[in-house]
Amino acid sequence: VSSEIMDAVNDTQVNIYRDVFDHLVKPAIEREQPDVIGISIVLQQQMFSTMTFCALIKQHFTHIHITIGGNTVTRLRDVLPQSPLFQYFDSAVVYEGETAFVQLVSAVGAKRSLAEVPNTIYKDETGVHTSSISYAEDLATLPPPDFDGLPLEKYFVPTRILPYLATRGCYWGRCEFCDHGEGYTAGYRSKKIQDALADIQFLRDKYGTKHFHFTDESYPPALFRKLTRGLIESRMGIVWTTHMRFEKSLLDEAVWQDAKESGCKYLHFGYESGVERVLQLMDKATTAEVMTKHLRLTAEAGIWNHCMGFFGFPGETKEEAWQSVQFLEQNKDHVHSLGFGTFDLGRHNPVAKHPEKWGVTAYKNPEWDLALDYYYTVKNGMSIEEAERVFEQFEQHHNPGWDLRLYTREYIFLYISRFGLEKLKDLQYQSAKSAGVIPTLAGKM
Repeated sequence: VSSEIMDAVNDTQVNIYRDVFDHLVKPAIEREQPDVIGISIVLQQQMFSTMTFCALIKQHFTHIHITIGGNTVTRLRDVLPQSPLFQYFDSAVVYEGETAFVQLVSAVGAKRSLAEVPNTIYKDETGVHTSSISYAEDLATLPPPDFDGLPLEKYFVPTRILPYLATRGCYWGRCEFCDHGEGYTAGYRSKKIQDALADIQFLRDKYGTKHFHFTDESYPPALFRKLTRGLIESRMGIVWTTHMRFEKSLLDEAVWQDAKESGCKYLHFGYESGVERVLQLMDKATTAEVMTKHLRLTAEAGIWNHCMGFFGFPGETKEEAWQSVQFLEQNKDHVHSLGFGTFDLGRHNPVAKHPEKWGVTAYKNPEWDLALDYYYTVKNGMSIEEAERVFEQFEQHHNPGWDLRLYTREYIFLYISRFGLEKLKDLQYQSAKSAGVIPTLAGKM
């Protein structure tokens, strides 16, 4: 809620970000003397700190142009022009920001109007305006990412892990629960494999790291095959993790031997559910048989399988939720860790756009102007509350060693990269043992 954020920003007694500004941000600005400051808001929880910094920058450095961007800003693009929070900043870059930000800085420096800057919401003396120009990045012309100026040595990891993105959007793009595509101006695009390999080599050599997280929404099967072969043939010598769908076209032992040889150590799989009726509702276009074979092949290749799922997709019953858990139990030898939650009705996801198709009634409180998801009720299947109860039971009664919830996924990736799967299984055993739980994966239904 905008009004609550404004109250918090102006709270001089409790708002700790005011102290952060005084001791860290303000001295840095005085030292650097920038004309433009950009703040990226990745998570909604960062709105409070961001608006505090914006307000204080405006108070102490009135000449500086403040722009905000990031996925959260893009998701709020329809309400930002009317939000009173706009008093704290001058512009917002939505969708893809590389070209837009460069043009914005150029326009500010030349004191030109921002009307010609793409993907931008801006204010001038006449009010708040939205640029009519939309721009999608041409991946063939984008250089590799630049991490210069970032204090990489201060991250709480023993070695650097660099992110790299070879695609924009999702090659599948049909999952009914997903709104990740809202972050991109255009549809799915991909770099050529030779360009991606050149970027990876450049980053490896420049920053002295061999650990990479390929942060693509879901790595395309054809590009995945080319990537693994390319990494092997170029003797890149890296280790890496990425995100994938369960794909029938990848059910080939040779694919996963290549993946292993290329340095693949950890895969995040969009599991969602183990029940085929629910998978069909979601338009996942996979089957229990494909998932079972996929998990076996990757595990046998020595790759860590992390399955991400949730309970409560509209129409899913309580019985189906537990059947989904049972699928994981039946494949326990090949499922190494889990990340589970409940369904959220995001403001831009397909269910929210067509609630009648799903028998969903969304409750949109106009006072909650910054809400990224809505409370809802369903005609069929579990309610929000029922899904939460299933999730709570699942969390309480499955082996705590299964998901290693005390460890960040990137830490697990580093641990596997150094010690392999077997030693981490010992860590899981000790985690379960110290919690007083018999270290098996048999959940209590």
